Amino acid sequence: MTELFVERLTATACASDAARVRRLFESGRHKTIATIRADGSPRISGIECEFTDGELTFGSMPGARKGADLRRDPRFALHGPTEHPAEGKEADWPGEAKISGRAVPAGPVSDGPDGDLFRADIAEVVITRLNPEATLLVIESWTPRRGLRVIDRE
Repeated sequence: MTELFVERLTATACASDAARVRRLFESGRHKTIATIRADGSPRISGIECEFTDGELTFGSMPGARKGADLRRDPRFALHGPTEHPAEGKEADWPGEAKISGRAVPAGPVSDGPDGDLFRADIAEVVITRLNPEATLLVIESWTPRRGLRVIDRE
């Protein structure tokens, strides 16, 4: 699964879905990543990421525990920036995006401080939003195998 993120999502959904995920991730600088500690328990860390040439990449500073976690067990879950829906304007809330998969080592960080660069091998993308009337929670989930699935919840 080495195809580019946008191509993979576009193949089973549409280009606007890929653009929406990217826009949600780029709406703020700080994201949250979950990794797996050596003892198997979860670790939550702050992280920055970016889309470069159609691929999602993120780094880890030298000696950071999240980098050690990813080198030992590459599974991760990444949560984009969050924004609370404004009261009375819930229908305007853009939603939030989450991506999970495996971190693939991509060499040293080339810009900025030293560290390790990882490329995301994406297994799942989820967008959570409200319907236009702001009466239902809409969960859009995409995987390369299953494609797009949409669930409405009260």
